[in-house]
Amino acid sequence: MSMTPAIIVTVRTVTSRRRNFRLAGSSTGSSGALSMSDSSLRVTIGASPPARLDKALARDVPEEAALSRTRLARLIADGAVVRTGVVLSDPKAKVAEGDEIEITLPEVAESHIEPEDLPLDIRFEDDDLIVVMKPAGMVVHPAPGTPSGTLVNALLHHFDGQLSGVGGVGRPGIVHRIDKDTSGLLVVAKSDRAHHGLADQFAAHTVERAYAALVYGHPDVGDPRLRGVRGVSMEPGSVIRITSDLARHKTDRQKQAVFFGHGKHAITRARVVEVFGAPATVSLVECRLETGRTHQIRVHMAHAGHGLIGDPVYGGRRKVAKSALSESAVAAVAAFDRQALHAAVLGFAHPVTAQKLRFEADMPDDMDELITLLRG
Repeated sequence: MSMTPAIIVTVRTVTSRRRNFRLAGSSTGSSGALSMSDSSLRVTIGASPPARLDKALARDVPEEAALSRTRLARLIADGAVVRTGVVLSDPKAKVAEGDEIEITLPEVAESHIEPEDLPLDIRFEDDDLIVVMKPAGMVVHPAPGTPSGTLVNALLHHFDGQLSGVGGVGRPGIVHRIDKDTSGLLVVAKSDRAHHGLADQFAAHTVERAYAALVYGHPDVGDPRLRGVRGVSMEPGSVIRITSDLARHKTDRQKQAVFFGHGKHAITRARVVEVFGAPATVSLVECRLETGRTHQIRVHMAHAGHGLIGDPVYGGRRKVAKSALSESAVAAVAAFDRQALHAAVLGFAHPVTAQKLRFEADMPDDMDELITLLRG
């Protein structure tokens, strides 16, 4: 990843047929006969089925129906799965080849979130997904403190009703998020099939995500102090690997904290791109996520002793030595009013076409201007 203004990788937009099974008429699945209507789906269990109902349906429901095993389990629990007039409410119920299973599909409910005509920086869009560049200061999803002005509000207006119905509610398929004060690239599903496919890729850690971060100090792979930090190791190419568990802070529930043996496993890899100051005072670092936990980069870099500039929660707001940088650079570091973090690279396989897509986003103006001042 280049940390100078990058060129967005251009990909050909593949316009594919909308995969909304409720509008598709009828078809035949690969594992059994299928007929579909506006409110129900009928599946014939194929040969050698798994013994359990939920597993058999997960295998034989056609891919274009975009019903995950979790969604199927919810439909079974809701009494929406019937065999020859008998409701099957137990996911462990036995099934056999040739069983006719009817699944009643509730209409997708309208989201309670209001659409808003807000500007969107769209980098790619087709029938199944959209890639957008989120500016710093915008929240991804509405919450009690921010009910409007979010990315989801903007997407609801842009999609004009053409939304993923995952979970029974029509809304943009948010499969990953970035913090309010982090800028960068996000992919959002528009169809159920894309939602499931993208979620699977994020769960399998196959999505490429690289961030540009400005941190205090110099994360030098040869630094004995850094090598002594628990969870920190070195990899070829001057890469620093930070491995830990992350969970809520014991006393501040708004924060995440590093643990070992408790919490969600998290791995961040960091590589220094450029160092500023004499002695080294600030570094531009490329951070790549193997996992994607809340505040992961911010927490891991702070744990390593190199918190992000401008981060009010984990950065520490250190004082920069006036002798190391120009007066204007010192002032700019002190005044930077958000965590200096930018989601610069996003790469994944298109969940419907399997086409490899990769995007790069230019450094945002505020970080670019700070880097210019740091260079003197």
